[in-house]
Amino acid sequence: MQNYSGEAGLQYHLQIRPGDVGRYVILPGDPKRCPKIAAHFDDAKLIADSREYVTYTGYLDGEKVSVTSTGIGGPSASIAMEELALCGADTFIRVGTCGGIDLDVKGGDIVVATGAIRMEGTSREYAPIEYPAVADLDITNALVQASKDLGFTYHVGVVQCKDAFYGQHEPERMPVSYELLNKWEAWKRMGCKASEMESAALFIVASHLRVRCGSDFLVVGNQERNAAGMENPIVHDTESAIKVAVEAIRKLIKSDKEK
Repeated sequence: MQNYSGEAGLQYHLQIRPGDVGRYVILPGDPKRCPKIAAHFDDAKLIADSREYVTYTGYLDGEKVSVTSTGIGGPSASIAMEELALCGADTFIRVGTCGGIDLDVKGGDIVVATGAIRMEGTSREYAPIEYPAVADLDITNALVQASKDLGFTYHVGVVQCKDAFYGQHEPERMPVSYELLNKWEAWKRMGCKASEMESAALFIVASHLRVRCGSDFLVVGNQERNAAGMENPIVHDTESAIKVAVEAIRKLIKSDKEK
């Protein structure tokens, strides 16, 4: 591939090099969450700040770990994973926010994804639509155990991924409302836990690159609970989801060393 960076080994979008990041990387969407996550590391340092991609590297239990923001959606998330993998990363946890779909999922809860509905475009440029977007089992188990250990209310299951935020929240005004509304009803009937925007692409890219990826989310709110007249708390503080991801990485570091 053409080297657009102008420097061998420097990644064009993330502006990082091999050795800049650890094998374990947390992937938030919002660049402003990176320093908040890096505060959980030992000796964390800012490595790069380019476009939507902010990268810090530090240590957890003596192991080099990193955090890199991905921006919103699958296209930018896939670029981040591709370039991080080229620099030595092989274990990824997406940490972000989601909107609940299942009525049991409330604002402030944690959702751990086992797989993702590929209702987005990025993953289709990697794999046929019949190929499932599935989270790594070791990471998923670590996230579930971390949620238990930290005492958070959590849910485990499939999440839906889309490209258009407003297509979810205002489907009736879209020209393809007939498709959006009917498929949303199908996700509800199938017990889908929540809706977000990155995991489907990340899971598919991870499968292609032979790296590990899992996801956990803070539930901001649940439009289905609101529509049903149920209590619908709105929560924006992502610290609980961050703590789950950090604790899961500690567990992965320990189990990887034992292997």
